[in-house]
Amino acid sequence: MHCSTDRVRSLRRVLIAGGVQAMYVRDTVNIEWLTGFQGVFDGEQAHAMFVPTLEKWAYLHSDSRYTTALEREAKDTLICINSESMRFSEWLYSMWSRYLYHFADELPARPLMAIEDSISLSQYRAMEREFAKGYADALQGATLENLEVTLEGAYLPFEETDGLILQLRARKDEAEIERLRAAQAITDKAFDHIIGFIAPGMTEREIQLELDNEMMRLGADSLAFQTIIASGDNGASPHAIVSERKVRRGECIVMDFGARKDGYCSDMTRTVFIGEPDAEMRKAWDTLRRANETVEDSLHPGMTGREAHEMAISVLAEGGFADAMGHGLGHGVGMQIHEEPVLSPRNAKPLQSGNVVTVEPGIYIPGRFGMRLEDFGVITEQGFDRFTTSTHEMVVI
Repeated sequence: MHCSTDRVRSLRRVLIAGGVQAMYVRDTVNIEWLTGFQGVFDGEQAHAMFVPTLEKWAYLHSDSRYTTALEREAKDTLICINSESMRFSEWLYSMWSRYLYHFADELPARPLMAIEDSISLSQYRAMEREFAKGYADALQGATLENLEVTLEGAYLPFEETDGLILQLRARKDEAEIERLRAAQAITDKAFDHIIGFIAPGMTEREIQLELDNEMMRLGADSLAFQTIIASGDNGASPHAIVSERKVRRGECIVMDFGARKDGYCSDMTRTVFIGEPDAEMRKAWDTLRRANETVEDSLHPGMTGREAHEMAISVLAEGGFADAMGHGLGHGVGMQIHEEPVLSPRNAKPLQSGNVVTVEPGIYIPGRFGMRLEDFGVITEQGFDRFTTSTHEMVVI
């Protein structure tokens, strides 16, 4: 069974439970996840999907640039491809009207269509205009100038949702986990390479280019995000921008990087030391490692993201580094580098089996150094299954 069948069914169950009769999807990553299509989508917002609850089919509208690839991937699935030359709003109104006509006896008097909260204002206004015009034409044979449709029986059916598909994406299936592991395997091998490459006097930029190129040589389709190489006091900035600063003996280098493979991302951070670290740096590393491993050993379904974060903060404070980490402990990873759920004070929801998350405590001492230790893996009924295989031992170059 094609994965799109299960994913569309999952979405339909949520829509029915929420009392809506269809969903209009414009976010390209959500469409890629729902369809499971490979080798089709790029960065353009050139696609739209209509998922009704009372039909077995789901409908995907795109343009002629993607027709061949879409039809290839849609073969033997329950996804119908349309590449007629028309506005998305026009196509949506035609799909909605057809749906209302064919299922009039099974739909409520005022059926609702879910839309994503990420849809742009301009797209929403186009939908308003199209539906207002369509209702006016149908009921009067004339176009209303005012978008406030007041004719009897005419209304705008849009029901805003809050990250609905993103929540479904938060629980990875086995095929997704396999791809996430493959992306991380590339990243781990790249780390093995880079620690043999780094030498005092190199610039952060030189290290970044070598690391990025190595991930591509190892089979990455692209980078998961812009690599961070932050040496010395630059490391005290968690999202430092790579510079021409030269690395020196007696300091550490934070390296945060990841590969994208077959549509899925990896994410890891390691801190390496140029020469033997001083006592404060060694104490910080030991504390950081303890925070990382304490949380990873404790993660399980039912634990909240807030509890995981607070556990790491507690270990850092016990080691003498209270208030040394200002960011959340971790985040979900999948088709995008930042997904749900998050390990942070703002997430009081229980974690679930199938959630893929990072664990990345950090210690940042302005003017001195920064360090971070990040793995990622999947939460299972048995605990945390770590994808990252690179060592937690101190690496001294």
